[in-house]
Amino acid sequence: MSSFTVRIGLLLVIFGAVSYVTSGGVSLTAFIPSIIGAVLVLCGAVAVRSPGWRPHAMHVAALVALVGIVGTASALLQVPAMLAGEGVGRRPAVVARASMAVILLVYLGFSIRSFAQARLMRKA
Repeated sequence: MSSFTVRIGLLLVIFGAVSYVTSGGVSLTAFIPSIIGAVLVLCGAVAVRSPGWRPHAMHVAALVALVGIVGTASALLQVPAMLAGEGVGRRPAVVARASMAVILLVYLGFSIRSFAQARLMRKA
């Protein structure tokens, strides 16, 4: 799971940089996915290098993902209106935030599954 965390983090770092460039470099908030991604990369690297810290690092990574989801979930509510052709303010920002929310939701789902499997393995 720690290498998956690093890969998801790198994906978000690249996603944030691409969002910034494609938006014309208008707002530094386009780098928010990169910041979240960098924290995930750091957590994943700690988990890989320090097995004793692995559970702590993975829980921090899951918490960071949850915070990212909470911060971007409102964009998911705007996607149906956008797809229906209704006017949505700052369309590229909505797409970027909704994409980040989906990436983090998938990551958090895998994290929860991994935590449950680890608990079952400890009990066995």
